[in-house]
Amino acid sequence: MSVVVVGLDRERAPLGVLERVAVGEESLAKTLAEVRDRAPLSEVVVLSTCLRTEVYAVADRFHEGVERIHEYLADLAGGSVSELSEHLHVLFDDAVTVHLFEVAAGLRSSVVGETEVLGQVRRAWEVAEAERAAGPMLSGLFRRAVQVGRRVRTETAIARGATSLSHVALSLAAEQLGGSLAGRRVVVVGAGDMGESLVGALSTRHQPAELVVVNRTRARARSLSDAAGGRAAGLEELPAVLGSADVVIVSTGSAVPVLDAELLAPVGAARAGAQALVVVDLAVPRNVEPTVKGLTGVALFDIDDLNRHAERALEERRGEMAEARAIVAREIERFRADDRARGAAPLVAALRARVDGLRQAELERARARNRRLDDTQWDEVEAVVRDVLAKLVHQPTVVLKEAAGTPRGERLVEALRTLFDL
Repeated sequence: MSVVVVGLDRERAPLGVLERVAVGEESLAKTLAEVRDRAPLSEVVVLSTCLRTEVYAVADRFHEGVERIHEYLADLAGGSVSELSEHLHVLFDDAVTVHLFEVAAGLRSSVVGETEVLGQVRRAWEVAEAERAAGPMLSGLFRRAVQVGRRVRTETAIARGATSLSHVALSLAAEQLGGSLAGRRVVVVGAGDMGESLVGALSTRHQPAELVVVNRTRARARSLSDAAGGRAAGLEELPAVLGSADVVIVSTGSAVPVLDAELLAPVGAARAGAQALVVVDLAVPRNVEPTVKGLTGVALFDIDDLNRHAERALEERRGEMAEARAIVAREIERFRADDRARGAAPLVAALRARVDGLRQAELERARARNRRLDDTQWDEVEAVVRDVLAKLVHQPTVVLKEAAGTPRGERLVEALRTLFDL
C-alpha cells in the first residue's frame, strides 16, 4: 500500500482551473464517497481551500489509484485528463508527509504563515473521520500535521502581521483608499469563517465608519455585525447596500457569482470621475463575475491580486521561514521514526510471542519431569529464564525498529520470519 496525494494548487494551476475543482465544505462528504467508489483506496481525505484541492489517499494499487483520482478531478473540472495533467502534482509516501506538514505550517500558502489553512486541514481530517473515510494511516498523518502547524505558529513569529487572507484583503483595500479604511463604508458579503475573520479584523484594526454584513441567512449576518457594532442585511438588499459602499469584500460558499456586471454597472457609473468602488473577491470559485474588472467606477481584485500583494509583505517574515522549516524538518524525522517503529511492531510482537510460547512450553515439560523443586524454586527458575530471553530478544528488537522501512529493514524482516517461522 502507498500513501499518495494527487491535486492542484496555485503554484501550478491558474485560478480558472483551480476554481473548477474546488470542493465546498458542505460537499466534502459526497466527494469522499465518490472518490472511494471510483478508486482502489482504503483511506481518503479531501483538502480543498482557496489555494488548493488535493486528494490524500492510501492506495491498495498505486498506479490504478492515482489514475482514478486523476480521472475524478478531470471530471470535476469538466475537462479531459490530458488537459489537467500539466497542472497536476502527484506525491507518494515520504513526500506526502513533507508536503502536508508544510501546508499545515503555512509554508506553502501565498500568505506565509496564514492561520486559516491550519483550520482547513483539521476540518478536512475531521470530516473524513466522521465519514469513516480516514483510517489509521491518514488519521495519524493529519493529526501530526495539525500538531506541527500549531507548534510552528507558537514557537516562531511567522504568524506575525498580515498572515491571513482576510488581513491581506483589508490591507489591499486600504492601499487603494489612501492607506486606511478608517471612516470608510465597508460591506462584507458572506458570514462563514472568512467573513467572521474579516469582521473581527475590521472592528479591531480598521475602525470603518459603517460595517454591513450581507448573508443569505440574516440571523448569521446579525450575529457577526452586532458583535462589531455594524448592521446586517440579506442578499436581496445588495443593490441598496452597494450604492453607499466604499469597499465590498466577498467570500461565500456559492459555486456561482454573487456579484455580476449587471448589478455593479449602475454603481460604477454613478462613481464616474470619483473614487472607484473597491471590490475584493476572496472566493474560489470566484464570487464576482470576472467581467466586472472592465467596468467604469469599479476596481476588482481577486485571489491572484491578493497573492501579489502578499508577496510584498513576505520580506518581513522571511527570517522566520528558516526557523519554521527547521521545526518542520525535525517533526518529519520524528514522524518517520515513529512510523518505522509502528511498521516493525507487528513482527516484534510476533517474535516475542513466539519466544514466550517456547519458554512456557519448555518450563512446563521440565516441571513435569522434575518434582524435586518446590513452587518458590520454580518461580526463581522462571524469572531467570524470562530475564535471559528478554535480553536475548532486546537487541534484535531495537535493530529491527531502527531499520524498519529501509532496504536493510526489509532484509532483517525476511530473516526473522525465516529463522523463527513467524
